Formats: sequence, C-alpha cells, structure tokens
Amino acid sequence: MTDDLRVGPQTRVTLHFAVRLMDGTELDSTFDGNPATFAWGDGSLLPGFEKAILGLRAGDKRSVFIDAESGFGEYNEQNVQHFKRATFAAEELEPGTVMNFADAAGAELPGVVTGLDQDWVTVDFNHPLAGRELTFQVEIVAVEHDAPEQAVKFSS
Repeated sequence: MTDDLRVGPQTRVTLHFAVRLMDGTELDSTFDGNPATFAWGDGSLLPGFEKAILGLRAGDKRSVFIDAESGFGEYNEQNVQHFKRATFAAEELEPGTVMNFADAAGAELPGVVTGLDQDWVTVDFNHPLAGRELTFQVEIVAVEHDAPEQAVKFSS
C-alpha cells in the first residue's frame, strides 16, 4: 500500500512547502498554489531540506529549523570580488543590480553589485540567503515509487 511508503531513495515526492526567515518573512511557498514534485536525490531540494523530510509519508506535516550551513551555506567573504570599473560596459551600475558572470569553466554565475565608486565595483557572489537561518514548513501530499530507468537487454 503506497500510503505507508516513506520519503527516501527511489521515491517521487509531491509536497507543499514554505520557506521563511527567522523573523517570519516568507521567501517562497506553494501552499496557495500547486504542490511541488521531485525525485528524491535529484538536487531539487537542498540537503538540509531533503534531510528534514526523510522518512515522512503522505499526510505528514513538519516545521523544521534549517541552519545556514544546511540551507544556502555560510556567508563567505572570499565570494566578494572587486573589479575595475573600466571592466564594465558603460551600462548603469547601482547597488542591488544582479549581473551574470562566467566562472572559470564558462558556467553562468550570478553576482550582486554591492558597492561602487569611480574606480571599483564590488560584486557579491554569495547566494542571497547565505548565512541565514531558515524555517522550512512542509506537508507531504504523496510519496510514490520512482525506480531509476534501466536499460533492458534482449538476447537473441
């Protein structure tokens, strides 16, 4: 019976969730809309969130504290970089502007302009929620088997 199936490896989970700052500010929620569905371990949820729902089953509700390390990571001062102002096109720059940069492998990396003067632009590459403690409220809607696809070999 699938009602007894618990969240874990080889499951597909449908859930409602809300993520809030410690002061109660809601950052994201599905409670007023459609639930989210993901395959366990597919990277859709941060490890701290995934750990919080391990073992739950359809109908279970939980509200958990997620520390910064288990959420979006600790704030890292080394992720704040300074670039010469001349590096940027003549575009308007102001604090709060989100820009995309390329990392060493060529992947897109968003950064937030946090400061600028005539010579330098300061860009923070930390996730905006890095260093923040969060609460994660969840209600499990459904848990289903989700075995990975495997190649089938036919012998002749």
